[in-house]
Parts: sequence; structure tokens; C-alpha cells
Amino acid sequence: MALGPRLDLRQSQSLVMTPQLQQAIKLLALSNLEIETFVGDALDNNPLLEMGETSRENEDGDAATEAEPAQADAMDGDGGALDIDESALDRDRDTGDWSASGSIASGEDLPGIENESSDGPTLAEHLHEQVGPASADEREALVAHAIVDALDEAGYLTVTLEELAGMLGIGEAEAEQALALVQSFDPTGVGARSLSECLALQAKEADRHDPCMARLIDNLELLGKGEFARLRRLCDVDDEDFADMLAELRGYDPKPGLKYGGGAGAAVVPDVLLSPSDEGGWKIRINRDTLPRLVVNRDYYVELKSDCTDKASRGWLSEKLADAKWLIKALDQRQKTILKVASAIVKAQDGFFRRGVSHLKPLTLRTVAEQIDMHESTVSRVTSNKYLSCPRGTFELKYFFSSGVSSADGEGASAEAVKAAIRELTDAEDPKKILSDDALVTLLKERGFDVARRTVAKYREAAGIGSSVQRRRAKKLAGR
Repeated sequence: MALGPRLDLRQSQSLVMTPQLQQAIKLLALSNLEIETFVGDALDNNPLLEMGETSRENEDGDAATEAEPAQADAMDGDGGALDIDESALDRDRDTGDWSASGSIASGEDLPGIENESSDGPTLAEHLHEQVGPASADEREALVAHAIVDALDEAGYLTVTLEELAGMLGIGEAEAEQALALVQSFDPTGVGARSLSECLALQAKEADRHDPCMARLIDNLELLGKGEFARLRRLCDVDDEDFADMLAELRGYDPKPGLKYGGGAGAAVVPDVLLSPSDEGGWKIRINRDTLPRLVVNRDYYVELKSDCTDKASRGWLSEKLADAKWLIKALDQRQKTILKVASAIVKAQDGFFRRGVSHLKPLTLRTVAEQIDMHESTVSRVTSNKYLSCPRGTFELKYFFSSGVSSADGEGASAEAVKAAIRELTDAEDPKKILSDDALVTLLKERGFDVARRTVAKYREAAGIGSSVQRRRAKKLAGR
């Protein structure tokens, strides 16, 4: 065999994603508000695109025929037909208009439950606004801003002062001084590095941080264990003063930052709207209030075309027209895909929309993907950062996907439904007869949930519910 360089010609197949396909996949994962920003950039970069007026009138069209197969096999457990109506999907291929809506027929009304929205600044915004007026030194202000950015949503500092000083290239004493500044901000207790420090800051603000209260705060572990007699002796107070101290401590906020919005959560706007229809069923539609309507300006295209005399100009204009048409088509397809996924979710979780979280069923991305004949990754992208508003509140689409356990009806029960049942049972338990995990297993089986003791313990802890010992101590403390 000869040794030396040579050229070989080989053929191979590979899957290559075009830039347009990559952009379409990106569009699926964006929320409506992010789409609005994306469309704004597209309008700036393409002179052939312009905003059109959004028509809210339903038009009869051939698109309704496309939904007929879904009507034939979409029957829920209560015998109600799930009718996906896409007749209101406006797509003028000549002008490039796009919008989307749809409806779902279900069986009965849901009780109206008010949605709660978090308005106002986030914790970080609220604290950043206080840095300038409170700091007389620019360097100290920069460190304070860095500390604010290192706080979690509850207001606690998530890094040590040593780590913070190392990241900023300053001394620990300087970092400590800036931290003291942040800890003087409203709400009182932010910037704490532990629960005891958070409570101590609030006690100092209330002028109640005397030596007795300090000892109480320094021994919170004894409070958690319910060792009140030992704790009272450590504080060196009588029963009446000790009761007053406990009452004072219970009035403090262990997570002061949570009273402010969390950034993304404060700006949540639903992408999908679910509401009762006039026929007694349900209508599901895209929230068009957050979606601009794009059209191709044909008159401007003709005007530009008449002025394009060279090959490069004609090529540029053709490219812009193709980009505009593709974007309008991609946005239209995005709306249809979101509607299909949301419709499948509503059909699968019909019990939740009728009767609440206790009727939430196990659901996986694969199940929905198989129902609407799409890839599982597509469903995952569609449900990311998308919210559905219904009479029960506003929920992220991923909320409706949950593992489950077996139930008496054979259909299974969602983990969220089991957690809700555990919380209901523990909230109603007699403080003198706290339910053990074994007792919870028995009571859950009476409700149709077939769960093991270790599963109950796992769901209880995931729901933030303490053990029987912890709940007994907490209710004993609340009783005092």
C-alpha cells in the first residue's frame, strides 16, 4: 500500500437545520410578550412589513374542515365532545395577515375564582432605588448594588462576604460596611445571611432586641423542638414575658423579600385564554391583546420594485419579500401549534377545570405529543414560558404535566392532586391527634389514592408540609 496524500470522494447524508427552521423553532419557545419584541425588531429591519388592524370577527373559512378529525375522537370522560374550532383562524395569504383563535366545547361551567396579579417593583428594583440616596460614596454604592443582585427572592444573601469580596476585589471590611447599608433598607430583614440574623434585624428595628430577645433568637432550634421550658430559662424571664416575646417573634417576617414581585412572575401575561362559551362549553383562544398583526405592504413593494433597476437591488427586495412572507407564515403556524397543544391539555385535564386541583390527572409531554401527532420536543418548547388563564386562575402550561399514582378509578391521579389532598388533611387535623404518614396513607386510600408510605412522605416534603413531630410542635406553639 502506497504511503502519501490522496483525494477521496465520498457521499454521506446529514440533517442540516436551515436558518429559517432554526428561527421557527425559536419562535415556538417564545412567550407572547417576547414575540411582540421579536416582531418589533422585524418591523425595524424589513420595510415591507407593517402593522395591520386586528379583526376580532370570526370568518367562515375552509380551515374548519382541518379540525373535523379532532371532533370525531375527542371525547372526555364525562361524555362531552371536545370540539377544536379553527374557523376563526384568519390567514389572508395575499396580504399576509395573521391572527388566531379557537374554541373548545366542554361540559359545564367552572366557578369564577379571582386571579391574583403582582404589580409594582421587584425586590431588586425596590432595593436598587434605595442605594443612591442612602450612600454617600460611589464605591460603597457599587458594592451595595452587587449585594442586592446577590439576594434571593426571600431577601437573603446567597454568597458569603469572603466570596463577594473576592469577586469584587475588595476587602471583607468594605463588603461588611456595604452589607450593613443594605440591611438598613426597607423591607427590614433583607440582606440577612440566616434566619436568626433576619429576625434580629427586625427586632432591632422594633427596638425589642434586648439581651433576652437576643438569646431567644440565637436558640431558634430549641423553639423548633418545642423545648419552651429550657428556652425560658435561657432567656431568664417569667412566663408572661416569655409569652410576649413569642408573640413578638411570630409577628416578624422570616422571608421579607417575598412581599415584592419576583421579576418574571410580576410580568406574567397569559398567552392562552380559556373562558365559558355561550353554548355552555368552553372557548380557548390566543391572547391577541399581546400579539401584533403583521401584513405585507404590497403597494410599497410595487413602488420599490419599479425603482430597482440593478440586479443587486432586485435581489435585496426579493429577499425582504420572502423573509416577510416566511415570518407571517411561521407566526401563523406557531399560533396553530399552541392551540393544538393547549386544546389537548384542556381535554386531558377536564376534571381540573371543572372541579379543581384534586382532579388533576397525570400527564406527560409524550402523551400530548402522540395525541396531536407532533414530536415531544415541540410540545416541550410550546409549553415553555406560556401561561393559560382560566376561571380558576393563571397557570403555566407545564403545571398541567405531572407524574401520578394509581387511583380507584383506574385512570391515575396527579402528584399535585395527592399533595393537595395531603395538605387538606393536615390543615384539618386535630392539634391533639396529629396524623402520622401511615394514617395519611389510610385516609388517602379512602379518597381513592393508592399510595405507599414513602410516597406520602416524599409528596408531603415536596409540598412544604412538616412531619407529624414538626406539625405537633408548630401547632403547640401556635396554641400558646
